[in-house]
Amino acid sequence: MNRQRAPIAVMVFLLGFSSATRAADVRLAIAANFTDTARKLITAFADESGLKASPSFGSTGKLYAQIQNGAPFDVFLAADSHRPALLEKSGQGVAGTRFTYATGKLVLWSPQRNTFDRPEDWLASTGFTRLAIANPKTAPYGLAAQQVLAGLNLWEPLQQKLVRGDSIAQTFQFVATANVQAGFVALSQVQAWESSGGSLWLIPQNLYSPIDQQAILLSHGDGNDAARQWLLFLQSKTARSIIERYGYETQR
Repeated sequence: MNRQRAPIAVMVFLLGFSSATRAADVRLAIAANFTDTARKLITAFADESGLKASPSFGSTGKLYAQIQNGAPFDVFLAADSHRPALLEKSGQGVAGTRFTYATGKLVLWSPQRNTFDRPEDWLASTGFTRLAIANPKTAPYGLAAQQVLAGLNLWEPLQQKLVRGDSIAQTFQFVATANVQAGFVALSQVQAWESSGGSLWLIPQNLYSPIDQQAILLSHGDGNDAARQWLLFLQSKTARSIIERYGYETQR
């Protein structure tokens, strides 16, 4: 009985998966820091083109691993330039399609006012117990936070106080829900946050390497015209205006 029913269940699952796949004209793998911006862009893309983009959000490192393992994404919007370059080199990314769509900004942030008036002194003090960063191994914003702390000679002294998020999105949630007193997050996340106020330090660029976020057409999407239209839209005046509104810099 079970042996007869199993194939039917599998067929139903596959049909459902196929329908879900057809419902999206282009499938996007998007770095978590870009979540709010991407949702706005996807709406604008649909209004202009009539095409539907389906996003999957996560840390750049984890999305990269999924792509390497055959995940059927058409376009990768990373939070760094390193992994798209690796995909281009391996042939999993289409040569000549890689470009920087945004440059991110790192901030130290707390939703509470007057948490730190002098952020460098606060980081070196004993006035807090937990500080959030994204995992430097998988999240470029986490790597940038590590570079900042290392440059301030605080990376090793603060190890016991660091709370690591799997992605910059989870890191932001740690801070926004007051599970930690402050954290290193993306400026775009703070600007998209519904509440106002808090304490914010826009970290000087000389303390971390530029966060050049690059997009690339993946080999799975090479024959997908909607994927190429998305990449063209991402470089349009409309898209750049949205991206800059959310706290990023763009190339013009």
